[in-house]
Amino acid sequence: MQYKITPAQFGTRPPVNLPNPEFLEALKEEGIRKMVSNHYDLLKQSNIRGLFPPTEEGFEKAKEHSADFFIQICGGPKYFNEKRGAPMMAARHSPFKINQEARRIWLESYAIVLNELNISDDLKQSFWNYIDIFSIWMMNSNEN
Repeated sequence: MQYKITPAQFGTRPPVNLPNPEFLEALKEEGIRKMVSNHYDLLKQSNIRGLFPPTEEGFEKAKEHSADFFIQICGGPKYFNEKRGAPMMAARHSPFKINQEARRIWLESYAIVLNELNISDDLKQSFWNYIDIFSIWMMNSNEN
């Protein structure tokens, strides 16, 4: 399956739709945690690895936070809010330079992981549609 990356303009926040809750129903919490872990493992080998914690403990914690966020976004328990407070993801990412290239790498890594999932293409597309626009919100730099 091919995933389209929406052209992004720095500083914009287009409307975003949450993924279909059936995405969580299909994968279950364990499946989302595995998907996020696999995604982070790809990022650890990418050109944006410096955006992530350098220690193994910190990296594993980042995986947990991300999985908690996506479980919550997909209609599951509010783990992220319970452990970290309101998401405010753009503010949480502000210390890191996230530009067009970082966004592209992050999304392309998710495309790889999504293609490995044994669920319907419609559910994969629903999650993709969310992260594609969500990632525009995270961009905080025009610099290369």
